[in-house]
Amino acid sequence: MEDFQHQSVLLQQAVDALVTDEDGFYIDGTFGRGGHSRKILDKLSGQGRLLVVDKDLEAIQEAHLLKEQDKRVMVAHSSFADIEELAGIHQVMGKVSGVLLDLGVSSPQLDDGSRGFSFSKEGPLDMRMNTQAGFTAEEWIARAKEEELVRVFFEYGEEKFSRRIARAIVAERQNSRITSTMQLAEIVKQAHPAWEKHKHPATRVFQAIRIYINSELNDLEAALAGILEILDIGGRMVVISFHSLEDRIVKQFINKQEKGDDFPPDMPVTQAQLNPRLKKIGKQIKAGSQELAVNIRSRSAVLRVAEKIA
Repeated sequence: MEDFQHQSVLLQQAVDALVTDEDGFYIDGTFGRGGHSRKILDKLSGQGRLLVVDKDLEAIQEAHLLKEQDKRVMVAHSSFADIEELAGIHQVMGKVSGVLLDLGVSSPQLDDGSRGFSFSKEGPLDMRMNTQAGFTAEEWIARAKEEELVRVFFEYGEEKFSRRIARAIVAERQNSRITSTMQLAEIVKQAHPAWEKHKHPATRVFQAIRIYINSELNDLEAALAGILEILDIGGRMVVISFHSLEDRIVKQFINKQEKGDDFPPDMPVTQAQLNPRLKKIGKQIKAGSQELAVNIRSRSAVLRVAEKIA
């Protein structure tokens, strides 16, 4: 495994918001290369515990190295969508002090051309977080109907020219199979009529394919619902997102659980009778100028924190 450097985004802010009980049981649902996990461990006592979770096999290899160094660590090669099941296995349902999710793709995944996440590095069109499961981007692009390509690019990439790009991909694959990142990026580049300043024209399409291939938004919705069930009262949910689709899901979930049940507007009920289950902790947090200067990938990060109240 090559040594790709990774800088955890909003590291101090996330961990400070997460850890409220040094003896608690915590879950890092997106271990990555362990930046957040190591910081969490620094704040835990000898009685504290940390379950680290990741889909990515290379991340899990790194996690096992940390486990060898620290007996407080447990490792699960899994998706954070299965967080409720994992809590059951570890017998901590309703007893978890905090869960951290750092969404999206990590720097090591982007920087390793062989993973196929980057439009700027030559590599196979894979894009799977878990390379042992599911279908690759290459396989999907080879078989998806034009309308499906359009839908994915528009819904998950918010790409205005999704139809034009999908048409170009379909035309190209009739001549030869699309197998590499640079090949796909060039097709998108040629089909895209309006390039955004400082943004590669394939950015949105690659994002859309990655989200779709890895079922990222569905997994996030499942994870949020699961976290609400496994947290102890006073336990915290800390989520770092990197684009508007993720952040919207997190924001809407927190708002809904803070508001509680839906009743007709003219029905006289108290706030307590609405059964709210979460409360927001502070406002959204973004990277400051100091972090932006050393880690450009933090520019789109949004941190949201909520605490379970019922």
